[in-house]
Amino acid sequence: MAIHENLLGGPPPTHLPEDPGPRDLLASGAAPSEVAAKFPASSLAWAQLADDAFEGGRAVESYAYARTGYHRGLDALRRNGWKGQGPVPWEHEPNRGFLRALAALARAAQAIGETEEYERCSAFLRDSSPTAAETLS
Repeated sequence: MAIHENLLGGPPPTHLPEDPGPRDLLASGAAPSEVAAKFPASSLAWAQLADDAFEGGRAVESYAYARTGYHRGLDALRRNGWKGQGPVPWEHEPNRGFLRALAALARAAQAIGETEEYERCSAFLRDSSPTAAETLS
């Protein structure tokens, strides 16, 4: 039996392709705003911007960055066979930008009183990757 084999017959896990450019730039200390400008489709860059804004007490700004990363991630997932449901494993490193943006969106939504958005994003994160939900909470 393969690891992550879905015995219930649901959709297979989605694995986004490697995208080392944004990850390497962020790891080298580049400003997330520069990385997002160079790689605007990178959920990882937007998630980092969202995290930085939230840590700086700027919840509305964090919400905007997280929403951008979330939508960029949805686009990438769809381009890679995702049909609106199914696992997006945290264990596959390229998926982490999307999952981080989704978690950041939930966190910022809660902070600004968007309860329905918080609940929807939190459930989506748990459904996509229980490991990500646990890791990012």
